[in-house]
Amino acid sequence: MKGFAIAEFLLRRDVSSIKKELIASNLTLTDSESTRLWQVYEQYSADVSKINDTRTAILKEYSEEYDTLTDDRADNLIRRWLETDIEQAKLRQRFAAIFRRVLPGKKAATFLQLERRISMMMDVRLTSGLPLAQSDV
Repeated sequence: MKGFAIAEFLLRRDVSSIKKELIASNLTLTDSESTRLWQVYEQYSADVSKINDTRTAILKEYSEEYDTLTDDRADNLIRRWLETDIEQAKLRQRFAAIFRRVLPGKKAATFLQLERRISMMMDVRLTSGLPLAQSDV
């Protein structure tokens, strides 16, 4: 249950302010660019939060069933988890075009790089605390 508690904390807490700080400290924006970026970012962040809600539910199921996990149940959980990865990739793709409209090319690319790096670091932290679904062989 410890791994799930960490995962839920990372997925449920408001990390958007931390992400904003990291991005803002590594991306030089004019006042106008900053206003436009953060307006779009708020919608992006809300959509990411919906995906994270689904991930949290999947991880909770996994943690509750870990000791009695069947092969079919494990397959179902990982399939659903991978579907959230696809949803997140589609979301990034859709919003990349929007971020490119509100920022010049290099700044949009820098923003997207920073956002992706932060998300990857969170994913590593999230998944590293969960026990592997190994069979008793």
